[in-house]
Amino acid sequence: MGDVLPFKRTLPKGKTPNTLCREGFHKWRVDKKKQFDVKLGKLVTVYICERCGEQKVTAQ
Repeated sequence: MGDVLPFKRTLPKGKTPNTLCREGFHKWRVDKKKQFDVKLGKLVTVYICERCGEQKVTAQ
C-alpha cells in the first residue's frame, strides 16, 4: 500500500476553519474605522465576521 499524506488547509493568520461560516452563517460586527467612501460620496457600513474575517460593505 502507499503512504497516506496529510491534507493541510491554508488559512489566514490566526483564523480557524468554522463550519458555520462555511455554510454562510457569519457572525457580523460593524467596523467603525471606515464610515465614508470618497468615490461613492456616501456613508458606508463595513461588516466583519468575528469568526473568519470576511468583509461585506453596504452603502446608505
